[in-house]
Amino acid sequence: MQYYNDIITQKSFAYLQDLKRKHKFILIGGWAVYLYSKSLKSKDVDIIVDYEVLAKMKEANEVFKNERLNKYEINEGNFDVDIYVPHYSKLGVEIEEIKKFSINKEGFIVPALESLLLMKLFAWHSRRGSSKGQKDELDILSLAFLPEFDWEKYVKFAKKFNLLEYGKEFIQLLKSTHSIKELNINEQKMSKMKKNIMSKLELCT
Repeated sequence: MQYYNDIITQKSFAYLQDLKRKHKFILIGGWAVYLYSKSLKSKDVDIIVDYEVLAKMKEANEVFKNERLNKYEINEGNFDVDIYVPHYSKLGVEIEEIKKFSINKEGFIVPALESLLLMKLFAWHSRRGSSKGQKDELDILSLAFLPEFDWEKYVKFAKKFNLLEYGKEFIQLLKSTHSIKELNINEQKMSKMKKNIMSKLELCT
């Protein structure tokens, strides 16, 4: 299944691979979700860099500062590159903590599965009702459905980063979702997954 145009996602991923050869970064957002779930490809590229890497990127690209959203941006025409930096960007989870729990996934450094879900919930909170918000919902559920997801670790992180309110929004999303055609999940499968997650969450809280 796909969510975005195939040509655009191919260009975006090719850009991402080229970026990996040039700079050190932590990959977040939709592409990080894809590396875990292998469900829906992304369009925009979202990365965390330190200020030294940001300076190098500015030498090679036209980088814009988005003060409203506390990030830097490169526009590639069909997609955007969103750049987040320590002590400025707001991702729900502190960047130093993201670094601490990051892992290598297919050659990319990505956040731990559970912190990535919390970051997605944080982004979704302000984008609900938009097309990006709809993609956030699919990303959130595709991560939550992974068999290796550690709900105990997720609750621990949610408490540590004061994101329990976002956890409640996740439960509302879970309860109100009956099937997901984009992820090939019918009502029967959704019901089973829902019960499984809710029972695990009850054990952790």
